[in-house]
Amino acid sequence: MPTVNPLLSDAALPAFSAIHAADVVPAIDVILADYQAAIDALTAAGAARDFAHVMLSQERLDQRLSRAWAPVAHLHAVADSPELRAAFDAAEEKITDFGSALGQNRELYAAVRAVAQAPGFAGRARPERALVEHALRDFELSGVALEEPARTRFREIANELARLTSAFSNAVLDATDAWHQHIEDARDLAGIPPSGRAVLREYAVAHHLDGWLVTLQQPAVQAVLTYADARPLRERVYWAYQTRASDQGPNAGKFDNTGRMDKILALRHEAAQLLGFANAAEESLATKMATSAAEVLAFLRDLSARAKPVAQRELDELRAFARSDLGLETLEAWDIAYASEKLRRQRYDLDEEQLKAYFPLPAVLRGLFTLAGKLYGITVAPAREPVDVWHPDVQYCELRDANDQPFAGVYLDLYARPGKRGGAWMDVCRARFRDGDTLQLPVAFLTCNFAPPADGHPSLLTHDDVQTIFHEFGHGLHHMLTRIDLPSIGGIDGVEWDAVELPSQFMENFCWNRQALDLFARHWSTGAKLPDPLFAKLLAARHFHAGMFLCRQLEFGLFDFLLHANYDPARGARVLETLEAARREAAVLHPPAWQRFAHAFTHIFAGGYGAGYYSYLWAEVLSADVFSAFEEHAHDRGGVIDAATGARFRDEFLAVGASRPALESFIAFRGRAPRPDALLRAYGLA
Repeated sequence: MPTVNPLLSDAALPAFSAIHAADVVPAIDVILADYQAAIDALTAAGAARDFAHVMLSQERLDQRLSRAWAPVAHLHAVADSPELRAAFDAAEEKITDFGSALGQNRELYAAVRAVAQAPGFAGRARPERALVEHALRDFELSGVALEEPARTRFREIANELARLTSAFSNAVLDATDAWHQHIEDARDLAGIPPSGRAVLREYAVAHHLDGWLVTLQQPAVQAVLTYADARPLRERVYWAYQTRASDQGPNAGKFDNTGRMDKILALRHEAAQLLGFANAAEESLATKMATSAAEVLAFLRDLSARAKPVAQRELDELRAFARSDLGLETLEAWDIAYASEKLRRQRYDLDEEQLKAYFPLPAVLRGLFTLAGKLYGITVAPAREPVDVWHPDVQYCELRDANDQPFAGVYLDLYARPGKRGGAWMDVCRARFRDGDTLQLPVAFLTCNFAPPADGHPSLLTHDDVQTIFHEFGHGLHHMLTRIDLPSIGGIDGVEWDAVELPSQFMENFCWNRQALDLFARHWSTGAKLPDPLFAKLLAARHFHAGMFLCRQLEFGLFDFLLHANYDPARGARVLETLEAARREAAVLHPPAWQRFAHAFTHIFAGGYGAGYYSYLWAEVLSADVFSAFEEHAHDRGGVIDAATGARFRDEFLAVGASRPALESFIAFRGRAPRPDALLRAYGLA
């Protein structure tokens, strides 16, 4: 009896242990063939042109494809192998080509327009109208109105961009895994705290080596650059990390993304111009809150004017400290994190290693789940039944309502390991979808790259790590708390890109709040609460080098936006030139000429943030303003963890997805338009 392809299952959750690379292309072939047959029937002469037949049918077809593709794309990111990568690339090409053709299907476009023009459309429910309006916009952004040869060229560009962005991401992953340094003498690790050394020892054990192994996984890089007294070691690690996938560094040219960046930018520009936009930056604004490139640049430059003088003072102080206290006559790029940690510890008597002891990952998760419960009236807990996962470290949790009924779920994959993409992110596994009497529950993937447990103690997080997991769970809550039954506009889907970071950044604020910290900040071995003096030091150090951090974000945002807004086919991508221009405007730190940060900037070249990195800061204005609403009621309601304000935020923003514009949802919650004051206060710049 032939086995059933696990990717063709309609099960509530994927059967990860049963998924093999050989399943991918056959499953996608079947699904796309069925999808095309359904579209042919839907657009045939005489077919119904009502909302259910046209719009719900497409949602149903999209969800069948998503149920197969979401687990494959996720495995490609967290459990990569040559076989899976090849299958992913082959299937992605098919999906991209199919999607491009679908977006240019004029018969389907006409069917959707017929729904929009039908009598009574204006009286339909707001989510249904939004679904149709978004679909029409997306058709237009897919080139449905183009004539030949532009029509075919647009599809070719989409296919080539999918291939190039995947190759860009693969090159960064391969370059990250390709370098390591074996250390056998403990003296070479002087300054690195025990928890950092334990991580390096675990890497060595995994490679069947004695001693320690420094890799380019984030926990190792962070441990060396922040704590290692050996300046040559810091320089080597910085050099290897900041030249990944480039023409520089220990693997110069081997994984080089230079050509891919050039082609990606050229193709994005060409596609934008085919649609009638001046450039890719202008095109990107069609799905954002910001209305013009001038508005985005003014926003970034205004913040830069406020932050740069503060950042320069911070850097001057750091240089003086490095010279007087550390004996560093010059402050190089690989000295910044090291000197900053030394100065922070001296100024605030704040020992990051001491602080980490109060943030064991299991306790942080329990506290995060408790906080979500208090804010939104839910329970987050491990699933009652075993769930199939892709790695033994992965956990699966359910979200339950007031009646103890599951309404969503989340996979947690939190430790760094080879073959896993760096960074932290949330992604969709299943979307909420009501199809007749059947309700598909929303499920999220939450991925981080924390140091794994070592030397008999749990994974201990830095305060930055705590903010990271709160941030990603905020995205997850946006997805999982939706009440919209139409996947294309539910949860995070369809939300303007410069507003989608609001719920995630909002959650970070609780990491600085005593009431919230008391839910989870416990010493990993004694269970003692975070002492008041240590909390006071943490709070005092909150704005330490805030100007430098903000300028770094502004540098990234300006670089990305200028790269897309100023692209000139006659002059090429000018990636390094544009990066230097952005640094002149926003940065106070100028790295060595051989640094190649851009070559591993997956956010904008492979992660959906092209011409959109500014969204982090744009959304931070919104999130700081939202949190200030909780602060305003703190005195009357026993603190910022207020169920009434949380319920309003859930109802007016989190639950409505893209069924209405984000600004409208913000005003419905806040009672007014956003103001930047709260953000400036959060950075200590007000």
